[in-house]
Amino acid sequence: MTHTDQIKTIAGTLLKLPYETWNFGDSVAFEALIEATDALDDPKWAAFTYGWARAWATRAKPFRELDCTAPGWAIVHLAQRFDDGLLMQAAVELGDHLMARPTICGLYRTWVHSPLRHPYGPATLPPAEAALMADPPAGSFLDCLHFDPPFLTALGRATGRTDFTQAGIEQALAYIRVLQRPNGIFDHFVLDGHPGTYGPGWGRGQGWALLGLLDVLEELADSATPKATLDELKKGVTDLINGMIPLQGDDGHWPSVVNVATSDPEASTAAFMAAGFYRALKMGVVDDPRVAASAKRATDAVLASLDKDGGLLDVSAAVMACTQPTHYEHVPRGFRVPWGQGPALLALSWADRWKG
Repeated sequence: MTHTDQIKTIAGTLLKLPYETWNFGDSVAFEALIEATDALDDPKWAAFTYGWARAWATRAKPFRELDCTAPGWAIVHLAQRFDDGLLMQAAVELGDHLMARPTICGLYRTWVHSPLRHPYGPATLPPAEAALMADPPAGSFLDCLHFDPPFLTALGRATGRTDFTQAGIEQALAYIRVLQRPNGIFDHFVLDGHPGTYGPGWGRGQGWALLGLLDVLEELADSATPKATLDELKKGVTDLINGMIPLQGDDGHWPSVVNVATSDPEASTAAFMAAGFYRALKMGVVDDPRVAASAKRATDAVLASLDKDGGLLDVSAAVMACTQPTHYEHVPRGFRVPWGQGPALLALSWADRWKG
């Protein structure tokens, strides 16, 4: 039994969401709509994303800080799918712009002034952290593992420009080296001039990391990338998957902070993990029956969390960023947003691909 009906219903919800050109969280929705066209053999879903991207291309410059969140991987694939040279040229110009940014610990800077906030929940900021929020330093954030590395490697493959490909690889490896802990779980962000990392165990963040790394590996397939580099990227994926499986609840969900079992489940994490686990299996990055079993439990959790209109329940708001770890346990839930609907569609589609 396939999930065709649910995929179509979720795709319909994705057309109604208030996207921004560009902002955090939209990339996975655009990728999901491209996936819906292929899963449902209906061009209208990808056509929606193409129209949005083509309109952006007509006014892309001057670039702005949040253009680092552009759904670049989707834009490159749409430019190729629709044979659109103007859209590809806009993507190339954006890629050049993004590669000119300074780096923090080897990661392209996400923000000149990081969007730090007071923590959700009962925690308060100690004086040193309050001072950081009063004058936020620059920072680099895990979400961008789903933006920069997939975009740049896709752009390199499409244009033949090795500088794009190399930059994408270097960024993916930098995220692994800077933000992935020995247990496989990623932290959320690093601040310029401040030691250490912040935001341990954020559930949805593991999804951005997993899908971003898989995008990169897919773009590098059949390339001349050294085996040692591919092995390091694959290890980032397998370490993350192996770190996540023991933290999954009996209901198939993960806590909002995956290594804090008492934090409430947050449904987008299960959707991201189901999509990523099945995709890693299909790509041959992992070969472990535990992964398929965990993906099946996560898929069942996604199905149980869909309302009658195809909305994924118990998805949290944008988490922003906070130096207090408990913040991530208390982010409000109950939002119908791109970072919930997109992963839900991908989860069901990749479950079908795996069975097929």
